[in-house]
Amino acid sequence: MTDTSDETKKTSVTKRGGGDPGSRGRTTIADGVVEKIAGLAARDVLGVHAMGSGLSRTFGAVRDRVPGAGAGARAVSRGVKAEVGEVQTALDLEIVVEYGVSIADVARAVRENVISAVERMTGLEVVEVNIAVSDVKLPDEEEEEAEPRIQ
Repeated sequence: MTDTSDETKKTSVTKRGGGDPGSRGRTTIADGVVEKIAGLAARDVLGVHAMGSGLSRTFGAVRDRVPGAGAGARAVSRGVKAEVGEVQTALDLEIVVEYGVSIADVARAVRENVISAVERMTGLEVVEVNIAVSDVKLPDEEEEEAEPRIQ
């Protein structure tokens, strides 16, 4: 006869995978995701009138009016090009500034805002933000992306 009342069965718990569950696997971030974040962050800066060159804004305005052409997504990232690696990203932005603002101050503010937003949201290190100012919006200029007239 065996006495099992005093014996307790011990089970060992084996950890599988090891380490923090949050670090298991890989996260990849598409270029377009970084471009959207950067585009929104750049537009938030006072003195930035628009993103992209005049030609790209004109084509974008036409594309935005075509139903089902992904209008919202393209408009957000217009004027932004991102190269995304595993842990770093580099960005090229093309902006139009308002007349009368300091271009150097606007560029500095755009860099700071874009770097802050991209690094906070993606965890990627932003190694550079190149800014090309393609135009200045004069106070009396008409908007290129104005709605077409209906006759």
